Amino acid sequence: MRAWEKALFRLARPVHWLYRAFIYWLYESRALGFIVDPRIMRFAEKLAKRHLDSVVADPGLRAKLTPSYTMGCKRILMSNDFYPSLVRPNVDVVTERIERITRDGVRTRDGVEHAVDAIICGTGFSATEYLAPLTLIGRNGRSLNEVIRERPEAYLGITVSGFPNLFLLMGPNTGLGHNSMIFMIEAQARYAQQAIAAMRRKRLRFIDVLDGVQSRFNERLQSKLHRTVWSAGCKSWYLKDGHNATLWPGFTFAYWWRTRQLALGDYEVVGEPQTEAYPAGVPASA
Repeated sequence: MRAWEKALFRLARPVHWLYRAFIYWLYESRALGFIVDPRIMRFAEKLAKRHLDSVVADPGLRAKLTPSYTMGCKRILMSNDFYPSLVRPNVDVVTERIERITRDGVRTRDGVEHAVDAIICGTGFSATEYLAPLTLIGRNGRSLNEVIRERPEAYLGITVSGFPNLFLLMGPNTGLGHNSMIFMIEAQARYAQQAIAAMRRKRLRFIDVLDGVQSRFNERLQSKLHRTVWSAGCKSWYLKDGHNATLWPGFTFAYWWRTRQLALGDYEVVGEPQTEAYPAGVPASA
């Protein structure tokens, strides 16, 4: 950013806000191709292929670099300046499957051994293993990781039935393919803050999302996911055994709207021993 732009933002705060809003809605509009109609992604694919054609002259190499799936089905790489490194004379792009690692290099299934000095393994993300380093035990005596592996879901990606007073950030199905995760995290943190404030105000011992509420929410969520670009037939770290427990199938402002106000009616609510249980169905603001 240029110095005069920084000065403008510093002196005229509304301009700063308008620029931030412009960036938000620019990225939010990309959700149209992700969740509304994946066919919209064809326009972005044409732009990407046009750029690839302009940089890579070799048709064989272009074929290797051209995805065979709908754009967005896998995570989009937000960079377009790495192609020149692949056309250098001392670089080979090998797409054959690896048969084994040998003493001197890598042997692919076509029988060719590629001599190398070093091997770097890019193994990707384990996005479905949310809290693997931690052991969290719920009311049923089971660990959260065990429950998530068997039933990879949460309510609003924040609370999990059987784990009272536990609030997740970036939990199941709150990842994004089109906008900033910071916006989602802010919504989740506000929701958790509302829950904690309500518990203090109502003198509650714990709240635990009702299993039926969680199940119905995820049934609707998975139904929406089946109509998104992430269900276009590719394999990616978004999916585990064909199940998408990673991404939010909607606009970020829709998530903000869903989490803007805690409803205690969605939870089993138990008061402190000296008080009666708070009745279900009453909003947190009561």
